[in-house]
Amino acid sequence: MIWARNIVASSWFTNGITVVILLNAVAIGLDTVKALYTNYHWLFVIANKVFLAIYIIEALIKMAAEYPKVNRYFTDGWNIFDFTIIVISLIPATGQLATLARLARLLRVLRLISTLPELRLIVATLVRSIPSMGHVLMLMSIIFYVYGVAGYHLFHDVDPTHWDTLGIALLSLFRIVTLEDWTDIMYAAMAVKPWAWMYFVSFVVLGTFVVVNLFIAVVINNLDEAKAERLNELSTPPTSDEILRELRDTQTALARVQARLENFSSTESVPIQPSTSDAASAQTREKT
Repeated sequence: MIWARNIVASSWFTNGITVVILLNAVAIGLDTVKALYTNYHWLFVIANKVFLAIYIIEALIKMAAEYPKVNRYFTDGWNIFDFTIIVISLIPATGQLATLARLARLLRVLRLISTLPELRLIVATLVRSIPSMGHVLMLMSIIFYVYGVAGYHLFHDVDPTHWDTLGIALLSLFRIVTLEDWTDIMYAAMAVKPWAWMYFVSFVVLGTFVVVNLFIAVVINNLDEAKAERLNELSTPPTSDEILRELRDTQTALARVQARLENFSSTESVPIQPSTSDAASAQTREKT
């Protein structure tokens, strides 16, 4: 439908939905204040129904924009994401499902991602980066395992709190790689083995700087690829169905214009009857 496509393509529609999502997020946050929830619970219930109705109307308009092939609405992953949140939000907030319904309302805030192209690009980049990150995680797992076994043999008798077993040693290494008070663990080992700093410094360099930079490089590389794909999608030629749909819309518009022109020409071709006074004056001039 032309009107639906015009609405979906308009900037005010997207901006309006974004404002509604932000207002919904504020309402969800205010709902956690006990005083407001107790005194204005009825108002939060009405607001929830209004927001849900707006989301349903938005989905219906987007489906109407794809008419007569409504199933094309579900070919977009973000539309499926929005539709799933709407369906989950229909869970009644009563009885044992009350907590689940409140959590389902919280998912509506995630719809802000689908309305902003920049956020969608970031999420798409992270999803694209998952396969590449697998190799980085494998490398990091090898480094953790090697340093974990070495740390157990070197420090389990010196600092059993952090190196008593392989599992505890790996947890200690995770704490070190996050740089959370890692020097305390290092100083405890250096109190007995002064050369232990080489173990910890080398692990920090490998685990924190090298591996983290690898993660950043993978994300940036996939971000560039995602931007390139987005540009290709924008420059992709229209499909045959889209061309036929545009031709039908153009034919309909031309038919309306032709009908108006025909009506206008028919009104112009009607002869104008002279009035009685004009006929009398014309006869008088002939006699003279």
